[in-house]
Amino acid sequence: MARSFAHGDFSHTQKRHTGRQDGRGGGRTERDRARRELSQNFLIDRDVVARIVETAGPRPGDLVLEPGAGEGVLTRALAARAGKVVAYEIDVLLAGRLAARTRDDARIEVVRGDFLAARAPREPFAVVGNIPYAATSRIVDWCLRAPALTGATLLTQLEYARKRTGDFGRWSLLTVRTWPWFSWSLAGRVGREAFRPVPAVDSAVLRLDRRPAPLLPPEAAAGYDALVDLGFQGVGGTLRASLLTRHTPGHVDAALAQAGIPPATVVAHVHPDRWTTLWQVLQDR
Repeated sequence: MARSFAHGDFSHTQKRHTGRQDGRGGGRTERDRARRELSQNFLIDRDVVARIVETAGPRPGDLVLEPGAGEGVLTRALAARAGKVVAYEIDVLLAGRLAARTRDDARIEVVRGDFLAARAPREPFAVVGNIPYAATSRIVDWCLRAPALTGATLLTQLEYARKRTGDFGRWSLLTVRTWPWFSWSLAGRVGREAFRPVPAVDSAVLRLDRRPAPLLPPEAAAGYDALVDLGFQGVGGTLRASLLTRHTPGHVDAALAQAGIPPATVVAHVHPDRWTTLWQVLQDR
């Protein structure tokens, strides 16, 4: 069964195609232009599909939402393990084809529309998908705001996944702000040759998990966010310099010492685990 609602606007980074493909001056057919505008880089490597499903780990009875279902390769693999898969596809033609191919599978529901316009389910659910690069931040934000989300397994641009998981040796503001409630991990790299058309860069499997036991209580969220924003403001080049704009030197030095953070540390080099200790010490003082 397929449902429809308002469309959104996706884009993607992919290789530039040159030369005429339709025998006319335009160089592209209508489907070629649609693929480019809707960021359609289809996953064709079955081993990668299997790895994503294994990483996501759906079980019978689980609800999975899939942004950008495309031709349904991942959709069908997820449905073989999960209780139900709600597959979102913004391309009307692709959504129609997928709905037709899966109409007899009660585990799959195809939605013709933009995943970002969807309401998050109230029951526990996971998000799994090969998502458009340019929509990555919006999809991740949607996941982080969904109260019943248990986790997300997303095929993203490699650079994005590395930045969010500390793989460059640096930690992003978003990762640190959400760390008490979510863990971020890099579950493997995926070469660009796993897609058609071939994108310009490699991808990675990004895993986002809600912590069953948060590192901080819910009432600490506002104060913790304020501390992280203060630390990332960039004053003086170090975390200590930024904290000194609001706290006394004695309090800052004591908090840094207890959290195991050297005074000259640049804020992006502070592991997210240190921030909860830092917040607790500064709050106590």
